[in-house]
Amino acid sequence: MKGKLLILSAFIFVFTIGAKAQKVNRTMEDPILHRTVMVGPVTQQGLKTGIFSTWFNQQYKYYNPETSIINKIKKNINKVNITAVFGSWCGDSKLQVGRFYKILHDAGYDMSKLKTIAVDRALKAPGLNISSLQIHRIPTFIIYYKGKEIGRIVESPKTSLEKDLENILKKVS
Repeated sequence: MKGKLLILSAFIFVFTIGAKAQKVNRTMEDPILHRTVMVGPVTQQGLKTGIFSTWFNQQYKYYNPETSIINKIKKNINKVNITAVFGSWCGDSKLQVGRFYKILHDAGYDMSKLKTIAVDRALKAPGLNISSLQIHRIPTFIIYYKGKEIGRIVESPKTSLEKDLENILKKVS
């Protein structure tokens, strides 16, 4: 009987931890800004339908990436993994995140390879340790090839999001 109870307790513990780790599109009151912000893992659905959908949907709908560059991106885009870190409170994030998603969509990117993380004003994602990402400004789009970072777009693109992404993807063989 003790063995069954122990197994049941372990199962409940693991399930509870797993369920908590899977929480996405979470919001909280930011202690610095004193307003609601998104934090932690975020899905496109959460961006499209959540309380922050206005800015995401506007940029996604009206941004027109350069077709010739999108065609070049298509060749290597699915060879990489991408981590996007943004703040739902940040002007640059509001401008760039919807546009970046639009580029990925137009290029036929496998969105299961995209990890999107929202941070608070302290650039932290409560419940996630993102210190290894070395985020100093947002949004930050980090591109990985075979597990190694090959480039990032930080805050605002140098030329355009799609052109900067194309330049990073030139490193993919």
